[in-house]
Amino acid sequence: MALCQNIGYENMRMPNLLGHESPAEAVQQSASWLPLLARECHPDARVFLCSLFAPICLDRFISPCKSLCESVRDSCAPIMNCYGYPWPEILRCDQYPEDHLMCISSITNSTVQPGRRRVPQASCRDCELEESTTTKETLETFCRNDFVVKLRLVRYKSSPASLSHFSLAGKFDVLKHGPQLVGQIRSRIELWLERDATCVRNMTRRHSQGGTFLVTGIVQGERLVVNKAYFWHKRDKHLIAAARRWKHYQCKT
Repeated sequence: MALCQNIGYENMRMPNLLGHESPAEAVQQSASWLPLLARECHPDARVFLCSLFAPICLDRFISPCKSLCESVRDSCAPIMNCYGYPWPEILRCDQYPEDHLMCISSITNSTVQPGRRRVPQASCRDCELEESTTTKETLETFCRNDFVVKLRLVRYKSSPASLSHFSLAGKFDVLKHGPQLVGQIRSRIELWLERDATCVRNMTRRHSQGGTFLVTGIVQGERLVVNKAYFWHKRDKHLIAAARRWKHYQCKT
């Protein structure tokens, strides 16, 4: 189950808390939540969903706490609404126990540790194509992000069983990558392309057959979170100039 990989346990109870009778059914239904996780709308979204789709195999079910549900819902429901999906009735939060009872509560610390950046909150505009403003502002955008990649997307002639209808093709130019991505940038971008269908759909809305794009974003654990995307064309002189000057540009500390 891709939704719950590396969640911390390997055995789950069936039927699960959503009434799925078999692992195959749970895996199939859980796949529709992968794009939401890719939007990074809440740090506990995976824990909440996996407690329902793949509850840990103990003598009794351990439900998510009401407060965990409310926290994830309040942060993620606006993102779902961006794409026309309301928070489902089957996940209404009042059915889950209060924190003082036996349940799964939030596991993340709301405070940011020194030296660590807070992940930008996902929004409806994430991955919408943008026009570069000035060369300097574009360069500063490069500075603020962990990676900057120029890539070409092509639409599958016949869509396979994947969440995205696009694949990487041809030359792949890495303008910037952090130490976390040495030797891994292309494979991690391919994983982003597979999992973050909503982001890719935003990028390609006006370019249904694909094209060349420049994307920027941050590294969050094993994930790449794309937060800006530009369509690469000769008329965008600021973007081309920024890419040309980047190698020798000095970011402000």
